[in-house]
Amino acid sequence: MKKISIFISSLVLAFSFNSCDNFLDIEPEGKVIPKTQEEFRALLTQGYVAYPGHKSLSALRTDETVLQSDNFDFMSFRDIFAWKDQGQDKQTIEFPWLAFYTSVFYANHTIVDGAEVLTASVEKDQLLAEAYALRAYAFFDLVNLYGKPYNPATANTELSIPLALEIDLENVLQPESIETVYNQIHKDLDKAKSLAQVNVQEPGYNYRFSKAAIYALEARVNLYEHKWQDAINSSSQALAYKSELEDLNNSQLVPSHFQSKESILALEATLSSSMKSSITVSDELINAYDKDNDLRFAKFYEKNSSNYKVIKVGNLENKTSIRTAELYFIKAEAHAQLNQMTEAVAIIQPVIDTRYTPEVAATLKNSISKLNKEDFITFLLEERFKEFSFEGHRWFDLRRINQKKIIHTTNGTEYILQQNDPRYTLPYPTNARLNNPNL
Repeated sequence: MKKISIFISSLVLAFSFNSCDNFLDIEPEGKVIPKTQEEFRALLTQGYVAYPGHKSLSALRTDETVLQSDNFDFMSFRDIFAWKDQGQDKQTIEFPWLAFYTSVFYANHTIVDGAEVLTASVEKDQLLAEAYALRAYAFFDLVNLYGKPYNPATANTELSIPLALEIDLENVLQPESIETVYNQIHKDLDKAKSLAQVNVQEPGYNYRFSKAAIYALEARVNLYEHKWQDAINSSSQALAYKSELEDLNNSQLVPSHFQSKESILALEATLSSSMKSSITVSDELINAYDKDNDLRFAKFYEKNSSNYKVIKVGNLENKTSIRTAELYFIKAEAHAQLNQMTEAVAIIQPVIDTRYTPEVAATLKNSISKLNKEDFITFLLEERFKEFSFEGHRWFDLRRINQKKIIHTTNGTEYILQQNDPRYTLPYPTNARLNNPNL
């Protein structure tokens, strides 16, 4: 990639150095050359701020969403909803590319210059750990948008994305194989694990990576790579740091709230306000719930005329990137893949207890204990559909699981994404290809 962002001469960046460097109050002012711990902290904060809201757009490509044609932003989203990735209308919002590498750019500055300039301290180690983890997170999202789904048989030959590991903005990078990208993600996560000092970030600072978030991200990466035992190990380690679930039988918070007991990493707004007003919830998703006994239904959606609107995300306080429920699902799926059904059933039971009324939870736990491996995994995937709706998981889950056929209809026109359609992988954005002839 030839250009990441406007070049910041001599690493001159905008920061504020007051105590308001938190989840809801990140505001840069003034210019300095980073030299101190506080200045490098502000530098990395810019990397967090730059992280793109791509999950809002990917929801349009899933079976969660119906796009309303009478909305003001309809033309901005129509071609994404229709999986029309070539020859898009000029009003169409482009999937992010530059923003990912901008975030990586700040992480790289922190890694390279922070390591050299800052004196040894636990604060320095934590800062560097976060930078490595943020870079790993960006590469993971990029490879799962612009690379084919991970396949152990082809990952070492299928090209995906460039890896920007230095701060040379003029270096025109080559796309790397999917395997190479995943290997780099693991290298960054290993480095982050070795440096991290904070077990769990407090609400308000949980947009930053912690030990819990690093291991949780590693668990997600291992799951996507079909490394089942590694996924179990990583999720177990993350749960050792944070394992609480939001019990919807008595809690007023949705699990996606940044102050929820479940929040591990609250970096991203997974549904933008414009997207929230432009969509309704698909019948397929609505009908997946037991509306009377699944406690998520009333907390996640509200009736809007003949449709349902999303209320679980789309607000400033409902930022969610990683939460503890995901770890239970990862661990259960990995155990099931290894034919360890007793362990698989046991690990998912706390989620059932906190999502359903007590009577239905008891019945459901009894029924899943009798399922075979295939049916149990199907149950888990159906529960993931309901649990993580509009949190950015669904498009990636569809890619890695079955790449099912999806039909979208809007404004009287039907659009079809076929089973195993090549459009399950995004093409490089036009601007990215113009800037880098290697793509």
